[in-house]
Amino acid sequence: MVAACAAPIATQPLTYRLDPERIAEGAWMIRGADAPIERANGGAIANVALFATDAGAVLVDAGPSLRYGEQLAALARSLTGKPVARIYLTHLHPDHTYGDAAFAPGVLAATPALAAELAREGPAFSDGMYRLLGDWMRGTELRLPGVTLTADSETIGGRAFRLLALSGHSASDLAVLDTRTGTLAAGDLVFHDRAPSTPHADIARWRSALDTLKALGHARVVPGHGPLDPTPAAAIDQTRDWINWIDAAVTQAVREGLDMVEAGALPIPPRFTRLKVARYELQRTVSHLYPALEAREWPRVDERN
Repeated sequence: MVAACAAPIATQPLTYRLDPERIAEGAWMIRGADAPIERANGGAIANVALFATDAGAVLVDAGPSLRYGEQLAALARSLTGKPVARIYLTHLHPDHTYGDAAFAPGVLAATPALAAELAREGPAFSDGMYRLLGDWMRGTELRLPGVTLTADSETIGGRAFRLLALSGHSASDLAVLDTRTGTLAAGDLVFHDRAPSTPHADIARWRSALDTLKALGHARVVPGHGPLDPTPAAAIDQTRDWINWIDAAVTQAVREGLDMVEAGALPIPPRFTRLKVARYELQRTVSHLYPALEAREWPRVDERN
């Protein structure tokens, strides 16, 4: 009897498809997938903004993995003819940060609050990312930024960037305004045609941050997720509309005694039908907000005043 042998399976190398979209003079956006983090997209769901300067490329965010960061570095050089001079990290979530493993710490910049948050909480995302993405994450280890941003602006290679330290989507959010073209890279403070995520959200602070961004006088918005907004305010207003609705809807669900499964099945208003992954993000938001809302709305009898 001859033993059967399994033939080796031919596999394609894991490669991200980075398609830069030119959005202004010396400015590009690399789009993320409008989907959850999963092996089909290698975790590349966040947008990256790229600006050409005389000193080198300036990036806003770095993607999800070492492999992505390496491809991003090569793309930046092909577009600008220079290496990466600066990467601004907008917040702690790993789809925006873990690609920084491909870069030297001296290139990586964050606000003091975000730098501390990354040091404290950033590495904890590693296990989850490896479980979700497998070999896409091979060799990836979060690299902490070597540059702490203490000013509200920075000029690199003759190109000036306004730096806005805010919060709301997370405890420490950074938005970056390219003053030459009026291009605002908003990180996850702004989503566009994609439902906002809320794992570390403070809705009241998020509303305040959106007020700040809307008043900047910018020309266009690179959102953290979703397509470019070629207007100053459409994506900002859409983000505000969603977080206002979901805050009110989930709070009311708690008051009515709905459980989390019932709250996750709430009807989504028709005006949000164009938003990708809306049901998925509603269900996630219920899990994020319910414990605190239940504690507030239904306090224990023995803890009431």
